[in-house]
Amino acid sequence: MTEAVEPSYELFIGGASIPSSSGERQTLIDPANNRPLAAVARGHADDARHAMEVAQAAFEASWWASDDGARRGKTLFRLAQKLEERLEEFARLETLNMGKTLRESRGDVGFVVRTLEYAAGLADKIQGETIPVPGARLDLTLREPLGVTVHIAPWNYPLLLAMRSVAPALAAGNAVVLKPASLTPLTALALGRMSKEALVPDGIFNVVPGPGKDVGETLVADARCRSVSFTGGGTAGRRIAEVAAQHVVPATLELGGKGPVVVLPDADLDRAARGVAFGIFGNAGQMCWAGSRLLAHESVAETLLSKIARIAEKYALGPGVAEGVEMGPLVSREHLESVLQFITEAEASGAKVVAGGRRATDAPLQEGNFLRPTVLSQLPAPARVLKEEVFGPVLSAATFTDTDDAVRQANDTRYGLFASVWTKELAHAIPLARRLESGMVSINEAPSTFPQTPFAGFKESGLGFEQGIDSVRSYTRRKNVLINYSLPKPKN
Repeated sequence: MTEAVEPSYELFIGGASIPSSSGERQTLIDPANNRPLAAVARGHADDARHAMEVAQAAFEASWWASDDGARRGKTLFRLAQKLEERLEEFARLETLNMGKTLRESRGDVGFVVRTLEYAAGLADKIQGETIPVPGARLDLTLREPLGVTVHIAPWNYPLLLAMRSVAPALAAGNAVVLKPASLTPLTALALGRMSKEALVPDGIFNVVPGPGKDVGETLVADARCRSVSFTGGGTAGRRIAEVAAQHVVPATLELGGKGPVVVLPDADLDRAARGVAFGIFGNAGQMCWAGSRLLAHESVAETLLSKIARIAEKYALGPGVAEGVEMGPLVSREHLESVLQFITEAEASGAKVVAGGRRATDAPLQEGNFLRPTVLSQLPAPARVLKEEVFGPVLSAATFTDTDDAVRQANDTRYGLFASVWTKELAHAIPLARRLESGMVSINEAPSTFPQTPFAGFKESGLGFEQGIDSVRSYTRRKNVLINYSLPKPKN
């Protein structure tokens, strides 16, 4: 076992850590060395149903769903403060479980703190409206919490992507059941226990790790589920939507991307190279909004590619907890093999490996799931690496001749989550941003977001949105109330 990680973790339901109904446990593996890290209770369908029952009872009986948004806000602020006080502990736990660098984990946990603060500030600002209607009538709307909301989180940003939906759901007065990814449940379970310290009522915040097919589907199919938020792969997301639709439950889905990075000929190439590298090698490329497709104008492509390759070759790989490391391991052996398969197929099709393309085999990295930052060029159009989400540190480079060609290539994907444009001229950037079929576009910046900015995609990247001022409202239902206040007519 590794220092700072407890040897054993249980489910968190009803304000208490409890074993799974079956007694089964899952051994988590440290991706930096593929050695056992901790044992976690493996939830099953019965545990999912129990969590929904407990959450519904808490929603009905506790003060959490009342109109006292200020009290909820104070509680969430308290949770944010406690998390900030233990930021280093949570960052280390995230790194050991998932593999990312401590610098990245510190940023992720800091983002969760800010997300809780942002949602807490909105908790007492959930307002209805009055609507003019004819006659002696008053029409108004009420915003009410939905009830029990289900949140299914991925493994690449375990705590951050869980809390970006959990925080607004709690702020709106709902009870929450969170299913973290089976590979990376530790920080979610730790935060569940911390919520009790912050005086969140028992049963309002529950955490049930376990298989998606078993726990996840049971949660969504439960009649008490009033909303589901899912971040993950397209196949699983479509299944979640299908199950939710059977009892007409709204589903927010974030299902990945294949982000184009368009570099115009007037761009600052040094700045663009650093931004492109950060956008694909950050978190070892395990990002739904990674800038995985470089589209560079033919006049600057060769120079830009050489700059990116030099950056890639200098990346310091190692365990995320080690000082000076710039990129950690991929999350599992299976995922490493999946990413390597993309590279092997690309090479077989005639692609050129400009940088990386191989596992890190030097001691002690050979024990972990380390892949050298990879840059591919001269890819044939049908190459799978150009079309599908690799979810690893693999950049596919191509050129364009003019803006129309850049837009055509950028939009030639079934995804539409993130895109970026690099240029010194806003007169070029804004019209280009309008033409890109992406829910988010960054200009002269690598992937970046804030709790107050919407996070959403087009096409097969998903449905609905996370973050932003409307995120809390999305976890409420609107009720219309019509009042007739006319006096009765006097009898003759």
